[in-house]
Amino acid sequence: MEKQRKSQCTQKTISLLSPLGTIQVSGCENGVHTIQILMDVAPAERSGVAPLSCVVNDSPAETSPELQRCVEWLQAYFSEPQTTGSLPLPAFHHPALQGDSFTSNVLHVLLRDVKFGETVSYKRLAEMAGNPRAVRAVGGAMRRNPVPLLIACHRVISSSGQSGPYMSGKGDHLKQWLLTHERQRQEG
Repeated sequence: MEKQRKSQCTQKTISLLSPLGTIQVSGCENGVHTIQILMDVAPAERSGVAPLSCVVNDSPAETSPELQRCVEWLQAYFSEPQTTGSLPLPAFHHPALQGDSFTSNVLHVLLRDVKFGETVSYKRLAEMAGNPRAVRAVGGAMRRNPVPLLIACHRVISSSGQSGPYMSGKGDHLKQWLLTHERQRQEG
């Protein structure tokens, strides 16, 4: 079996200011590699300045169409989130989202089947992914999600209805903010 070659991508990063703080989107001409939420500002502090905007803070002179599509999607998510279902998603170009691994499968099921404003339990997502006993593995897949927000791992909650950890427990307040944001925008 031949080893897969690592892609020789030229990655570029765009920095956005959002209600969650700074978000960095990295990718190449083939698609988005990662989205990182830097947690440099608490959501309440940021939202007082620019309630639901997401603006480009720093961007390379030239960006790929896929990175631009990602920026537009994120901007819509914060300002008019109910419209994101009709927007095209950028292509993904990260190894965790390629192939037929359990992580890739779970993340694609989440993307395809859990819509804006909905939540799903870790257990139910394991069932949807075809392995009802893999509840803990679903949690691992959420931790390895390279593109949070686009693949909305914040929508995965515990069976008891508790929100559960986000960003390895460091971003629990962000998960709450995202769930509330979607609930309020869906109702309004």
